[in-house]
Amino acid sequence: MCFSMTKTLHALIFDVDGTLADTERDGHRVAFNEAFVALGLGWEWDVAFYGELLAVAGGRERLLHFMQRHDVNVPIGQRDELVKTVHRIKTEAYARLMREGAIAWRPGVLRLLEEAHSRGLTLAIATTTTRSNVDVLLEQAPVEGIASWFSTIAAAEDFSIKKPDPGVYRCVLERLALAGSECIAIEDSQAGFEAARAAGIGTVVTVNDYTRSHDFTGALSVVSDLGESGQPARHVGGMPLERDCVDVQQLERWHHLLR
Repeated sequence: MCFSMTKTLHALIFDVDGTLADTERDGHRVAFNEAFVALGLGWEWDVAFYGELLAVAGGRERLLHFMQRHDVNVPIGQRDELVKTVHRIKTEAYARLMREGAIAWRPGVLRLLEEAHSRGLTLAIATTTTRSNVDVLLEQAPVEGIASWFSTIAAAEDFSIKKPDPGVYRCVLERLALAGSECIAIEDSQAGFEAARAAGIGTVVTVNDYTRSHDFTGALSVVSDLGESGQPARHVGGMPLERDCVDVQQLERWHHLLR
């Protein structure tokens, strides 16, 4: 896909789940299982099975998909209401896990956010998770006032169609009054990468255990994580990683090389 020759990088747009923090395996999955126990459903999503379910974007959509594809003793007419109940309990459990510190931020994320904020880059979020999940993550961040650094947050409530549909990214671009060529997206999944690319945004991918086998052909660069001092990021694909960490200078270099 061709991008504009614009050379100035104005904004970084971040996904949340699996990108900012390891929320999927240790957060959402655990919280879903707690909700299943609370409701006596007899279901349990182990680490591997949850990885398969992540092919469906959105927690509510994931739960409906599970009920449609597996032999669950829930009448079709009652499933929508059950999804609402499960998701309410699950959201409460997720917030508790976050407050207890059970969910870790990914390497280099806070470092890059602090650097980008200090350099005057615009920061934004484009996610398929709910706004309440984003809020609790930012509230528990070990950096005071980090929520105020983001100029806009587009979340699940803003769009009924999830990634890889580019709607959530187009919404962010409209709110920021920027072109896709003036931004870089930070994503972790194929669906997120495809959504950003369809919105004309060059994307850096930080893979995790659930997404390292996804197809990221066309990404600016694919790395193990953003890297920390003494814990260098590892290049996986795309443009080479020229530094130990993905910092603003590295992002500007990749952005400058876009064609």
